[in-house]
Amino acid sequence: MDDILALSRQPLKLLPTRVWRTYTGGRLIDEWHGYENPEDSEYPEEWVASLVTSRRPDLDAKTDEGLSQLQHGGRRVYLKDLVSRNPEAFLGKRHYEEFGPAAGVLVKVLDSAERLAIQVHPDKPLARRLFDSDYGKTEAWYIIGGRTIGSEPPYVLLGFKPGITREDWERLFEAQDIPKMVDALHKVYVKPGDVYLVEGGVPHAVGPGCFIIEIQEPTDYTIRTERRTPGGLDLPDGLIHQGLGFERMFDCFHYQGFERSELLAKYRLAAAASEAKGDFRETLISRKQTPAFSMDRLVVSSRLPIDTDQSFSSLIVVSGRGMLHYGGGSVDISQGDQLFIPNGVRGLECENTGDEPAVLVQCYPPVEKGVPG
Repeated sequence: MDDILALSRQPLKLLPTRVWRTYTGGRLIDEWHGYENPEDSEYPEEWVASLVTSRRPDLDAKTDEGLSQLQHGGRRVYLKDLVSRNPEAFLGKRHYEEFGPAAGVLVKVLDSAERLAIQVHPDKPLARRLFDSDYGKTEAWYIIGGRTIGSEPPYVLLGFKPGITREDWERLFEAQDIPKMVDALHKVYVKPGDVYLVEGGVPHAVGPGCFIIEIQEPTDYTIRTERRTPGGLDLPDGLIHQGLGFERMFDCFHYQGFERSELLAKYRLAAAASEAKGDFRETLISRKQTPAFSMDRLVVSSRLPIDTDQSFSSLIVVSGRGMLHYGGGSVDISQGDQLFIPNGVRGLECENTGDEPAVLVQCYPPVEKGVPG
């Protein structure tokens, strides 16, 4: 137990956790880590400080894919196993009393080589009613890079245009009229520094060439409206309606349409900004904008304290390199590193050790479930 308590008081550097998805990508993640021969594959995502498993429809048996690991005592161990041995020490008493031994949030790094299938996730009330879940799947995207694939720069599809009804959407699904489905949503070109909120119920799809940090509620209830992905993968019925059936799945969509200016005012939380230098923290996603999670960006040119008072968190080193100092020692960090910061860490600071500012993203869990009765 003493060993576990010691681990709960230091930053834990995680091993990259690659996850299979229904789309291809990941080359930019390979390049980000500095791997030789970077390439796209069916593993286009890395899950960060994850205590939940992914869903693999191509495998009958349950796997541990998606669970984050770290090196400890000369072997690989699951972060979930460490947390389960003393969840209050790792997650904090207040969080543990509200959520149990669960993080309440999931963070991903993803790189899309193709457009994802048009999809939606349930909001909290529908997740409770349809899936008996405390979590829906509100998510947000922080654009950290991208590439041009084909003739278009990176884009996302987000939100219905005005006038789309449930009956319209069901007809398009039955006909599998993909061009009209795409045209029913707003196409928004994205740049590094952009932040978009995607509330449960809002239809969306990440387009090709997007390099994103995604933060979300920790579920995978993904309702898809394309029977075949843009990359040519035929989807089984279960991956389309998630067990709800082809009628009830349409309950998950919010059929509110937006003019483009309204959409951007509501869901674009920050626009691309020029690179700044100095030592500062900025809020990318606040608790006022969504109770589901929050996210900050840290720019470190010399030295900057890192908040550990709110709760545990995860850190992603977007660029640069440095040293994390804490009450019991120091940890080297560089671009692509991902860390879990337990609730017990104190006196955490980042010192820049490179020629350019180190840029980090810090992701926080929700404060309370906020589940409707």
